[in-house]
Amino acid sequence: MKEEHLPNQAPIANGYHETKKHTGFLFPYNVYPCTIPDDFPSVSLHWQDTMEIVYIKKGRGRAQVDLSVFEVHAGDIILALPGHLHGLRHIHGERMEYENIIFDMTFLGSGVIDLCSQKYLLPLLRNEWKLPVCVTPLDDCHASLSACLDNADMLCSLRPTGYELEVKADMMKFFSILFRTADPAKQEPPVPANIDRLKTILHLIEEQFQQPLTVEEAADVCGYSASHFMRWFRQVTGTSFIHYLNRFRLEKAFQELKTTEKTVLEISQEVGFDNLSNFNRLFKKQFLMTPRELRTVKKELPST
Repeated sequence: MKEEHLPNQAPIANGYHETKKHTGFLFPYNVYPCTIPDDFPSVSLHWQDTMEIVYIKKGRGRAQVDLSVFEVHAGDIILALPGHLHGLRHIHGERMEYENIIFDMTFLGSGVIDLCSQKYLLPLLRNEWKLPVCVTPLDDCHASLSACLDNADMLCSLRPTGYELEVKADMMKFFSILFRTADPAKQEPPVPANIDRLKTILHLIEEQFQQPLTVEEAADVCGYSASHFMRWFRQVTGTSFIHYLNRFRLEKAFQELKTTEKTVLEISQEVGFDNLSNFNRLFKKQFLMTPRELRTVKKELPST
């Protein structure tokens, strides 16, 4: 699928609250082809003010939307509503190709005063509707939903006259199908406080990962004791705070090793490790290769 109006470059979240402008003002719809781990080892938990649909094309990996963590496979469609946490992780030995479909909700008419906006789009943005976060090929609605995405894909590649109208129509149909899968009588209340608290901790990690950051300091931000914080963090992320922090640091180091000529020692210190041996050990455990081996792989790749 061709990206619309922007260079063919996959977006990388620079912070947990993604503010990069992915969409154009006149036609706010963009698609980015991405591959994990080729482009980057993972997409850290983050949120943004735009809609994001992740369409898995090949392989398998892991995804998280808010507090739900699940494995994804080719054909799966992941829905990340504005303001909701989401991220992707690779599975060792696996390669996952997917498309990021990103657009502003105004593309569907959320800023218009009409029945569709008042009955569906605005309540969706207020978390008054609960749509499925992942649709798999086993779900009844999958064929119809994937047909909408595939047709929009074809239109953006060929760009026939009037294609913008049909892409918009495809997205409107996509959401009309999703709304039919939701049961208004069983809608859940707005996003729980746990999500807002987790966003606060993710922001703390983003701001201070290069510095010493303790469990006690993170717990204090939440108003929790250290022991309660550790239990809570594992419950909402599936891992410990220290493991999550180190994983974030290592992924920052991974990108630096691929894109700069800084020494391994310089990079390890910049991302918050004060012990090179520990950095090398954790890096190999995380990526199944040492930092120097990653550099060797990078040099052996053909130039483009």
